[in-house]
Amino acid sequence: MKVMILAAGYGKRLRPLTDHTPKPLVEIGGKPMIVHHLEKLSAAGFTEAVINLGHLGAKIPDALGDGTSWGMSIAYSDEGPDPLETGGGLAKALPLLGDDTFLVVNGDVWCDMDFASIPKELPPDDDAMLYLVPRPEWRERGDFSLTAEGRVVEDENPQLLYAGLALYHPRILDGAKVEKFSIVPRLKAAISGDRVGGVLHSGNWDDVGTPERLEAIRASVG
Repeated sequence: MKVMILAAGYGKRLRPLTDHTPKPLVEIGGKPMIVHHLEKLSAAGFTEAVINLGHLGAKIPDALGDGTSWGMSIAYSDEGPDPLETGGGLAKALPLLGDDTFLVVNGDVWCDMDFASIPKELPPDDDAMLYLVPRPEWRERGDFSLTAEGRVVEDENPQLLYAGLALYHPRILDGAKVEKFSIVPRLKAAISGDRVGGVLHSGNWDDVGTPERLEAIRASVG
C-alpha cells in the first residue's frame, strides 16, 4: 500500500519559523518531523511514498532525496506556490497513488501511532477510515463521533478530533478536478452514507499547531 504525506501547507501558525522552513522540516529531537514519519513507515513495511509540495516545496526533496535513506521510494507531487488543499492535493497525486487504497499522513502531526497496525485495505463498501483522538483542551469542538461498531458519524457534540491519519479509496475523488478544494465535503458525504470507518487512537498525539506546543514536544523528546 502506498502512503501520501501531506507537506504542502504554509504552516502559518508557526511563523516566523515557517517563513524559511516548510513545517514538515521543522525539527524535533534533532531531525525533521517528516523524517520521523518516514522512519516509522519504513519500519512498518511501507516502501512507496508520495509527498506533495507547496510552500517552500523545493526544500523538501533537497532534504529527503529519493527515499533510499529509508529503504523507500519517494515520488513528489508539486502543487506550485499556491497549495491545492487536501482534496486538490490528493486529486493531483492520484496518478502517482494508483487504483488501490492508500494511507494519508499529515506531515505535521506528532504521534506514537504504530503504523504496522494500520490495515492494508478497506472493507469493500467503505471509502475511508479515519484515525481519531480525544478532543484536546485547545480545541473547543471536536470533528466527529464514533459508534460502538466503529463507524464515523456526525452529531451535535462531537468529542473526537481527526488525527491527520486516514485510509482512502481513490473512488472518494471520482470526478474531481485538479483544483483547490477540501476533501471534507466528500468525506462528509461518505460519512452520511455510512461508508467511513474509524479507529480511536488513545496514545500521544499533537498537530504541532503553535510554537508553544512545538516547544513542549521538543522538551518531552529531549
